[in-house]
Amino acid sequence: MRPNVRTTPGKELKFEAEEGDALFVRSAARAMQVLAAFHGVNKALSLSEIAKLSGLDRSATQRIVHTLAKLDYVRRSSDDRGYLPGLRLLDHTLDVLRLDPLVQKATPVLLELRRSLRERIDLSLFDDTRMIYAFRIQSKRETFYATLVGHSVPAFATAGGRAALSLMTDDEVREVLGRSELIEYTAATRTDPEEILEQVRIARTNGYAVIVDEYLRGEVAIGVGISRDGRPIGAIHVAGSLSEWSQDEFERQAAPVAMEAARDIMASL
Repeated sequence: MRPNVRTTPGKELKFEAEEGDALFVRSAARAMQVLAAFHGVNKALSLSEIAKLSGLDRSATQRIVHTLAKLDYVRRSSDDRGYLPGLRLLDHTLDVLRLDPLVQKATPVLLELRRSLRERIDLSLFDDTRMIYAFRIQSKRETFYATLVGHSVPAFATAGGRAALSLMTDDEVREVLGRSELIEYTAATRTDPEEILEQVRIARTNGYAVIVDEYLRGEVAIGVGISRDGRPIGAIHVAGSLSEWSQDEFERQAAPVAMEAARDIMASL
């Protein structure tokens, strides 16, 4: 079983130009390569560690890190033993969120949903094999990762992910699952592709997906997919504790209001 950390995208990032792509700026790609080195770590990184994780040589890494530090996109750690992502990156996070039409339209709807159902409410954006949280309203029981915008979770094992997948055809779902890392997050996590596909079909029929104990122990979650032009673009997640809810009662209370919220959002897009 794995800890709940950032989910790796199903499509690997390529930092090299494709053949014949004369517009590709290699130096820009190298800068992104350096920033991507921080994705899987939990501490400040030395220049040597950044070079190793990014796949660049130390000389190139040093020049790029120096440039990014001058622009405040990389900063020294408080103990001066390594580097961390810089605060200026948060400016770009804000731009992503404030300019995204789904986040704009969903925010007032989700605030109203939170008033009617006082549990955790999340909006996630569909990104191939994973869901990236873009808006989060917390309940009284939370973990560190459950509070972070930008945290990503696997589509195959989460309510919002299966709800988003339910807006696709079976063949498309199989293709996504074929590129997903189907690992156990808890003892209850389904990892067999056909079992997952069956749960996606149930979500397609019901209009929502339900997950119990599969991604977080002790949690029941409802997910409702959001589409535009017939394609999934995100999902609403509503999550509660099994110490306070039975699965049946949570479905009765949360699913209708979550589906209504999703319809309101899609009507406004």
